Amino acid sequence: MEIFIQYLINALSLGGVYALIALGLAIVFSIFGFINFAHGELLTLFGYALFYSLGAGIPFPLAVILSLIACMVAAVAMERIAFRPLRGANPMTLLVTSFAISGALQVIFQVAFGALPKPLNMPGFLTGAFNVGGVYIGAAQLISIVTVALLAIALNLFLNRTRFGLSLVASAQDFDVARLMGIKVNTVYAIAFALSGLLAGVAALLWVSMRGSVTPDMGFTPLVKAFVATIVGGMGSLTGAVAGGFFLGVMEVALQIVLPSDYLVFRDPLILSILIGFLLFRPRGLLPAAAMPVK
Repeated sequence: MEIFIQYLINALSLGGVYALIALGLAIVFSIFGFINFAHGELLTLFGYALFYSLGAGIPFPLAVILSLIACMVAAVAMERIAFRPLRGANPMTLLVTSFAISGALQVIFQVAFGALPKPLNMPGFLTGAFNVGGVYIGAAQLISIVTVALLAIALNLFLNRTRFGLSLVASAQDFDVARLMGIKVNTVYAIAFALSGLLAGVAALLWVSMRGSVTPDMGFTPLVKAFVATIVGGMGSLTGAVAGGFFLGVMEVALQIVLPSDYLVFRDPLILSILIGFLLFRPRGLLPAAAMPVK
């Protein structure tokens, strides 16, 4: 029983990171209708911002806040500089643009900071572990699970109880009608990207706590897996993004248990094959693509 609980905690903590990244992707998709593949570089930006903030002697809590702000500012700047001029363009054009931004940022990170991993000295409350009834729970794992739960509740309240949140929901459901009702288009765009940047920053904090270092391509792998999670959960569905993230985390941990060590290299291709089969043969109406169902 203890082993099962141990693996379940591992799956939930890993799935929580994927869920946070998938949430950021789903928010942008629900408003703009495309997947922002430059979202992964926001994770990398957070890692480097945290690394240099801590290197400058800034206390850890303040360094995290500054890094989160950097992610949000970068996300809004991305929308303002790259995507706003293409407003109304074909979604494929926006998708290709996001790929171009992702590649350019990776090159910039590599030239500016080098290709070698930069170790992050995380505080003890993120790297430690404690024993509960024979189950070892990592601090980062527990924080990951709790953070996803709190952010999901907070995001639900924001979207349903605040003026800006209701504007986002209305825009996701019918953008033209929302604009005729007086909703400011530029504000909605900026808020959506700022939220995606915030979620990317929180996910990056949990990801670097598990990795212990930051590299120029750090955000690529979790982004691809979060993208798969959004497809499984339903494109544009916030609830589905969270469910897809946790589902992917459970699958990864389960296959890590089942597969022999010599075959772990085939884990990700096997997961992809299973998910493709799931998407092709799932019952009709299961996990539909919906536009920001927040309740």
